[in-house]
Amino acid sequence: MSFIAKWEDVPAIGNCAQCQTALVDALRTALPNQQFESDGQGVKSQHPLDAGASAVANDVLSTHAKHVSHYHWQVSGMDCGSCVAKIETALGKTAGVTCVDVSMMRETVTLGLDDGTPETRNTVTQTLNKLGYPAQEKSIKGDKAPATKDCCADKSSTDAPTNADAHDDATGQSLMRRLTPWSSENDEIAFAVLCLVVGGLVGAVIPAAAPYAISVASVLAAVPVMKKAFRLAQSGAVFSIELLMSVAVLGAVAIGESLEAGMVVVLFAIGERLEGVAAGQARKGVKSLMKLTPEQARRVVQGGFEDITPGDLVLDDIVEVRPGERVPVDGVVDKGAAEIDNSHLTGESVPVYSEVGAEVFAGAIVTDRPVQIRVTRAAGQTMLDRVIELVEQSEKHKAPVERFVAKFARIYTPIIMALAALTVVIPPVLFGQAWEEWIYRGLALLLIGCPCALVISTPAAVTSALARATKIGLLVKGGAALELIGAVRTMAFDKTGTLTEGKPKLAAIKTADGYGENGVLTIAAALETVTSHPLARAVVAAAKSRNLDLPVIEDARTIAGAGVEGRIDGTLYRVGAAKRLDVTPDGETAKWLSDQEEDGSTAVIVLKENQIIGALALRDTARSDAKSALAELNSLNITPVMLTGDANRVGKRMAADLGIDYRAELLPEDKLNVLADLRDDPKRSGPVAMVGDGINDAPALKSADVGIAIGGGTDIALEAADAVAVRDRLGDVVNLVKLSRATRRVIRENITIALGLKAVFLVTSITGLTGLWLAVLADTGATVLVTINSLRLLMALRGSK
Repeated sequence: MSFIAKWEDVPAIGNCAQCQTALVDALRTALPNQQFESDGQGVKSQHPLDAGASAVANDVLSTHAKHVSHYHWQVSGMDCGSCVAKIETALGKTAGVTCVDVSMMRETVTLGLDDGTPETRNTVTQTLNKLGYPAQEKSIKGDKAPATKDCCADKSSTDAPTNADAHDDATGQSLMRRLTPWSSENDEIAFAVLCLVVGGLVGAVIPAAAPYAISVASVLAAVPVMKKAFRLAQSGAVFSIELLMSVAVLGAVAIGESLEAGMVVVLFAIGERLEGVAAGQARKGVKSLMKLTPEQARRVVQGGFEDITPGDLVLDDIVEVRPGERVPVDGVVDKGAAEIDNSHLTGESVPVYSEVGAEVFAGAIVTDRPVQIRVTRAAGQTMLDRVIELVEQSEKHKAPVERFVAKFARIYTPIIMALAALTVVIPPVLFGQAWEEWIYRGLALLLIGCPCALVISTPAAVTSALARATKIGLLVKGGAALELIGAVRTMAFDKTGTLTEGKPKLAAIKTADGYGENGVLTIAAALETVTSHPLARAVVAAAKSRNLDLPVIEDARTIAGAGVEGRIDGTLYRVGAAKRLDVTPDGETAKWLSDQEEDGSTAVIVLKENQIIGALALRDTARSDAKSALAELNSLNITPVMLTGDANRVGKRMAADLGIDYRAELLPEDKLNVLADLRDDPKRSGPVAMVGDGINDAPALKSADVGIAIGGGTDIALEAADAVAVRDRLGDVVNLVKLSRATRRVIRENITIALGLKAVFLVTSITGLTGLWLAVLADTGATVLVTINSLRLLMALRGSK
């Protein structure tokens, strides 16, 4: 694979999934003999391009980069998937709009515009406001704030308000807001209630006019809903809940049920407000992440410090962070040491002692002493930025259930409207029933045609689960991966660095007569200090753990492919593999070496003037939590399988220690074949997951049904895997499965609640057991119940540490 372009080099396309897909399609069309694909980093070609193909590819890139520009709006009032669909439908039909990206969780709308003039952008803002979603364009760093209508209007126009007019208008609105005892979010509720109160007072004062007063009041109370229904219909969203409400209110007034019509409007407004509150609770997890990066950074310069924004920091800058402050960017400790709280990413309950060379992440809190940190990732590329991006993009990776529900919801409302129409017409026409009674029942049936509870049943649960995952050190790329993880029944594990520590450790020492373990280890460690080989570091680490003082080495040198030699007090010592040092052990030592190697260890001997004085066995040991994690997976009906490139004897020993099945002596491509075999095995059911460190097994992570990376400090892990356990521990894989299954259970409960209540009130509305206000209350209640049930996931796995 070779990069054609990185997304950061094509800012016009940026993170827009639609534009990225369009670019890849254009490249495939222009160069049909080449294979292109895109990922989170950029667009790549499977084979290197020659000069001619490169020119064509660059021409396609240039065309797309100039074709569209992206603009962003902050939009409030989006409470569920229906709101997102309405905005997408309306803006998708706007002239000059090439792509639409609506995020309910971020409360943002991103548009690709052919014509990015202020007039076009103002039209978009006005469209969003007319739909009932207050919007304000977000200014991009380095740009001026978007022009408002007042500042860009022609001063000579008679329609343009003067500064005095604008000031008076603003003052009047401000005074009105100060006088009202409720917040702006409750305006629709207050307006509906006031209309009904005034209508009731008029009826009390003039009894003869009471029916007309309540009728007029109910219609007036529904005017905001009717206006929104009209605007949505104009934009293409005909079958909206606002249309259902408008028809129901007008129909109820027409048959003389004016008071009930007014109560329906009030209950609907209350329901909408409750949906907003619930959606706001679900957004808190994402918003809290966005607030973790400090606004200022203290950069170390010659002669002191300077305060700058984190966005102005570049690689290798040095910043100082003092106790109580948050780290502005990712980096490593360059000077000093301190207890640093990384709980926002890792979920660790206590701060971690970090000294020179330790990695720290943006958003972490320095708790006790000031430290200086060298920048390793610039703003926008930090782990925190990546986490936020993953959470935000998770809305695009919808769970299969969510995609099905969204399709079903699109036909649900028209079906209910048709059923309501049949309910109104058939009994009076075919059976001579009273029109008023069946019109009333049809209107009640109409009110349960809102699919809000059903639409929100899956995304509310998924969003809550993803927010909880980030709190306990788990990153999941969207609802599709989250749902699939819970269905896994076979989980393949890479051995080195995943099931094991990934670093050899001293496992056993054999000594000759007259020598003690510490004496042999001291000599071996002193020799091994001259090399950085992993086995050498393990020997030195073992000596340090025993607090051994190492002697001075003279004439030390490495023996290529064999070991190390050097002199201590004039005596020649050597450490290395017996065969490579041309030494043939005999008797007990030979048997010990053979047994250790058979057990999966690497054995070396220690020589004193060609005489064996001892031997060391080193092996990569299993993680401390490996056995318990694998046992928990078995209890969850998941079969673990170990995949390793090591020799069969090494894999067999480790698999026996852990009590799992294994496949050994695998090349990277062999792992892909094993995953395919596991997936096709008729004795196994469900998806197959692959768990690895995300570095040397990225192809396997990508080829599995679900890829899970242990240890999230690498960009490779974030790109290759569907989920990442940031804390680098196997227990979090178990937590991931448990969270996924809890999410799947909540989704099933939500769908049952949504459809169950609809089914009950479908029957009671047709039979006349319930009226209009109960129908609306049931719809609102279903939405609130579904949301509250989903919010339970924010407290899932409370025992996780």
